[in-house]
Amino acid sequence: MKIRVAVVYALPHSQTIVELELQQGATVADALTASRLKEILPGNSFAGFRIGVWGALVLPHTKLRDRDRVEIYRELVADPKQARRQRARGQRAPRMRR
Repeated sequence: MKIRVAVVYALPHSQTIVELELQQGATVADALTASRLKEILPGNSFAGFRIGVWGALVLPHTKLRDRDRVEIYRELVADPKQARRQRARGQRAPRMRR
């Protein structure tokens, strides 16, 4: 029996989604290999990237289920809290003088 999964890698302005059909019992590592996405990754390797299924971090030996979404997480460029503070500072209206 086969299962269908998607492997996703997103950049700030684009994303790559590879739809795969794998044998039941396939692992996250199997899906990553079959996706051939490492060819477009920096260093051509999944080393250093975190991997998740539907937003939850997983290990490479995690077995997949039909319709799972395997996500490759890149390093954050900035701390999300710090970036939010900077955006908020830039959006404040100037104070009126009395």
